[in-house]
Amino acid sequence: MMAGQMISISAVDGGSFAAYLALPESGSGPGIVVLQEIFGINANIRAIADYYAEEGYVVLAPDLFWRMEPGVDLSYSDEDRPKAFGFYQRFDIPAAITDISATVKALKALPACTGKVGALGYCLGGALAVAAAANCGVDCAVAYYGVGLEEQPDMLRGLKVPVVMHFGSKDSHAGPEAVAQIQAAIASNPDVTVHVYPGVDHGFAAKERTEYNKPAAMMAHSRSIALFRKVLGPHYDLSALWDKHCEYEFGLRDVPKTMATMVAEPYVNHVPTLTGGVGYKELSRFYKHHFVDANPADTKLVPISRTVGADRLVDEMLFCFTHDKEIDWMLPGVKPTGKYVEVALLAVICFRGDKLYNEHIYWDQASVLVQIGLLDPKLYPVAGIEASKKLVDETLPSNELMARWSESEPAVLQAKGA
Repeated sequence: MMAGQMISISAVDGGSFAAYLALPESGSGPGIVVLQEIFGINANIRAIADYYAEEGYVVLAPDLFWRMEPGVDLSYSDEDRPKAFGFYQRFDIPAAITDISATVKALKALPACTGKVGALGYCLGGALAVAAAANCGVDCAVAYYGVGLEEQPDMLRGLKVPVVMHFGSKDSHAGPEAVAQIQAAIASNPDVTVHVYPGVDHGFAAKERTEYNKPAAMMAHSRSIALFRKVLGPHYDLSALWDKHCEYEFGLRDVPKTMATMVAEPYVNHVPTLTGGVGYKELSRFYKHHFVDANPADTKLVPISRTVGADRLVDEMLFCFTHDKEIDWMLPGVKPTGKYVEVALLAVICFRGDKLYNEHIYWDQASVLVQIGLLDPKLYPVAGIEASKKLVDETLPSNELMARWSESEPAVLQAKGA
């Protein structure tokens, strides 16, 4: 599936080549040039371009194999890998750098591109993204498992724009020795950063590859988008976006308006009870029938702290309510007890562009069960409303669940000769 379109770019030395163009919903924004792996402008590269368009960028992915064979589009199958390596062995890097420069120029000339331009590449494209930072006039670059960079220490030492590089600790093509050489070359440049992800291999950020590792890919994306936001923009007020979402959710209790603050296919996961939904249909059903109108009338959110990053927000709060109706999402199947509850709740909200992408919501379910009388705190090391009270007032007692706490009193230790 292609959300974007193919356009033509004039080469510096004659002829033209194709490039995949993806536009943000707003129609304009800063630019990113996406540089391919050895598999051509395949479904994965097009999906990455679409993904960054959702993040608010005008994205252009040039066909860098056009001089050998236009339109290369290979899978990661065993059948296609020899073809891909064949292209790699015949690849003309100096010619590719001129094509990247032409792509940057073409991107800047597009009416939709209203700001600076960055480069983003994977594998072969990872190395080319760093080369673009050195030679092609981009304002920053992100490189995923760039191959052969350790062989260009002078280029690495000469980088003048911010660059972030991602490697797996078990990368079979850019191993620990290569990464160490890269780190040594950029050691004196605070604007160039190398991140190594434990236990993952080359290709860890590509969903279609067997090497894909979702936690590492998510962390790497957050670090990548942080660089792009800092250098290129666009800058969104994530705090205000989250406040508006909560207003529709808890204040107006309006499901269509709540869903309008989210991407086309969002998801929500209430971690302790595994409630929520994945995708628009399931999540809107959940909100309508099991969440928005399932909260007690006196539900109140008490803010404790908020941390805002480049692509996510973490909200620490107290969730307060009287259990006077069945709350499907928090206490599924539990009949109303009439008990008042205060529980510490943590919301980790991920954004894509100016829309919510997902929510991971955490709370201490044991504390809730204690407060409604379903769990006896005398039998288990759990706390009731005291946990939320201490979150607000740190002077309240600590360690009261620890029977051995008194044994470390200075007087007791002195008596024991400890």
